[in-house]
Amino acid sequence: MPVGMLGRKVGMSQIYNEKGLAIPVTVMEVGPNTVLQIRSPELDGYHAIQLGFADKKRKSAIRSERGHVANLESKRSKAAASAGKPLREKANCEPQRYIREWRMVAAPEQKVGDKVTVKNFEGVASVDVIGITKGRGTTGVMKRYNFGGLPASHGVKRHHRAAGSQAAHATDRGNSGKKKKGKKMAGQYGNERVTVRNLKVVRIDEESNLLLVKGAIPGGNNGFVMIRPTNKKRKAVVAKKK
Repeated sequence: MPVGMLGRKVGMSQIYNEKGLAIPVTVMEVGPNTVLQIRSPELDGYHAIQLGFADKKRKSAIRSERGHVANLESKRSKAAASAGKPLREKANCEPQRYIREWRMVAAPEQKVGDKVTVKNFEGVASVDVIGITKGRGTTGVMKRYNFGGLPASHGVKRHHRAAGSQAAHATDRGNSGKKKKGKKMAGQYGNERVTVRNLKVVRIDEESNLLLVKGAIPGGNNGFVMIRPTNKKRKAVVAKKK
């Protein structure tokens, strides 16, 4: 199975299939990703591949970001060299803006410094897209959970968008009188990690590093996302006996 990749959301569009029907698609710029590190059980305790996406100007990168992709002279490197300890292999590339790891069962085929392109998804029918949703700040229950609000009749004075009763008051029936965990109330809406699963791959444009999937993905335009082959398993359909 191909390894997952990193990219950014370009926007939404639509294309027409062979039947002339319009298909809503999300356009993503996927790769090229640079292999920054290869995790191994000997050094790290697990197999993984670390990818980076979107170059960052060196003058805008802090020293730790520059040292993550290239060997810099430091007290630690000099001490390791004097002790005869090998340093971790570096990709010798520009600092990356978006860095993520993908866990793997076995050692990956790629090496440090290799480029992974959108061609990696050839033959993949569906993908999962992981991103951060748009942050909408602190909102009420009507916007956050689509509550209907209180009646706009006589007696309800400037209290139409309230959540209503919140706690279980009947303590004599085994209730504690406290709010139950998971109670839908006002609070932060959005700005959380969300995975949209099983999105159909509509088209792959290798020249422009574009991947088109059917449907919407989390986050706004130019937001970074993680794309992987879907892990959603379909249940086998058993034919009913007549």
